[in-house]
Amino acid sequence: MKKRIVVQKYGGSSVKDADRIKAVAQRICSYKNSNTDIAVVVSAMADTTDDLIDLAGKIAQSPTDREMDLLLASGEQISSALLAMAVREYGVESVALTGFQAGFVTDQVHGKARVQQIDGKRIKQAFKEGKVVIVAGFQGMTKEGEITTLGRGGSDLSAVALAKAINADVCEIYTDVTGIYTTDPRKVPEAQKLKEITFDEMLEMASLGAQVMQPRSIEVAKRFNIPLHVRSSYSKEEGTMIVKSTQKIEDIAVRGVTSNKNEAKITICAVPDKPGVSAQIFNAIAKAGVNVDVIVQNVSHTKKTDISFTVPKADVVKGLKASQDIARKLDAGDVLEDRNIARVSIVGSGMRSHHGIAAKMFDALAKASINIKMIATSEISISCIIDLDKADQAVSVLHKAFELEKR
Repeated sequence: MKKRIVVQKYGGSSVKDADRIKAVAQRICSYKNSNTDIAVVVSAMADTTDDLIDLAGKIAQSPTDREMDLLLASGEQISSALLAMAVREYGVESVALTGFQAGFVTDQVHGKARVQQIDGKRIKQAFKEGKVVIVAGFQGMTKEGEITTLGRGGSDLSAVALAKAINADVCEIYTDVTGIYTTDPRKVPEAQKLKEITFDEMLEMASLGAQVMQPRSIEVAKRFNIPLHVRSSYSKEEGTMIVKSTQKIEDIAVRGVTSNKNEAKITICAVPDKPGVSAQIFNAIAKAGVNVDVIVQNVSHTKKTDISFTVPKADVVKGLKASQDIARKLDAGDVLEDRNIARVSIVGSGMRSHHGIAAKMFDALAKASINIKMIATSEISISCIIDLDKADQAVSVLHKAFELEKR
């Protein structure tokens, strides 16, 4: 009989100290049996990555991306080694592997590397020897032997990619919450846990500010139809299944509300209104390595126009410099910035077949005296850029307006 293969991923809060590592080891051992092989992907212990970044900042003003990857990859190697030790203490054979030892080969982009291939031979051999395999997440290695990292939340991507490589039956994502909620339950107590959600909805929610999973990991899971089970490492409660499609999808217009407080707005004033100008602006922004999200261009009545766009707050300095440089070349006006903004979004596959969703959202915000600065839409989401200090209120207002507490 074919063995069942399970990939489990444990986040930093799940392995934050010795007691939690022991608890996770006990859970792993309770799953392991003669008919089940387990590969575990583990993040760095809670706050380790941030502490290492802070330490690097005290040492060097501009540390190289290569050395930062070398430094940050050590966090996951520590937790994987400790977890392997703990599993053996409970009588189950285990082996800890770095990303490279587990066969993760990436491109050469330090800090945001993409997985090119995974050679699962070493993991499969460990399975034959009856071992649980503990893999350091968030990392890989180039063909030239350079250590790379996969970006924040990269352990999610490690787990999903590994599940594809070894043909796992399921990929379980363990966090400090019991599943995916209609919104952040720490901000809205009435938030409800979803039994299931589609890849499209989860990808949209993750991209728009939900902190549960890395968007890139959802993209891979969707592409290869890998079932994901998001659940808590602190309880045995069933979590949320992320799947290709759900039942009664047309009956639910809005599945969740998200907010993102890590965006900033840049405005280039008095831009010449002629063909090719927008291309020049956004080519310059792209060359600076800055991702642009919402874009709004005002209607021109004077052959000049204002162009506003949002960027990640972490990239606002690079975005500003690139905008100022291109504004001078175009003989445009001032370049303004606004870091006191937030994005609030509603998400739901049912939007495809329901009308009036946007009107209901705007009406709810208006009644709460929350001004909308910019609007962006996709097939299954609507986002509004608002003042930063109104973000939490907006989430609560929209959650109530769409009666998500009744889901």
